[in-house]
Amino acid sequence: MSRICQVTGKKRMIGNNVSHSKRRVKREFAPNLKTKRFWSEEENRFITLKVSCNGMKTIYKNGLANTIKRAQEKGLINIV
Repeated sequence: MSRICQVTGKKRMIGNNVSHSKRRVKREFAPNLKTKRFWSEEENRFITLKVSCNGMKTIYKNGLANTIKRAQEKGLINIV
């Protein structure tokens, strides 16, 4: 699975390392992803998601079921 947050859709960005002499070299800015298990009260089971820390904050704020529903509408997640 690629490095994409399953809640927010954050993915890697490409930028430059800039040295003191202003020489530029391509680099990757990776999102802060964690593999985390969340307990679903509706289904009485754990759901494992690869989420950014901002995605965890969204889940804690809006609730797991509501957040998963929105992520499925965006096409970020595929849970049955």
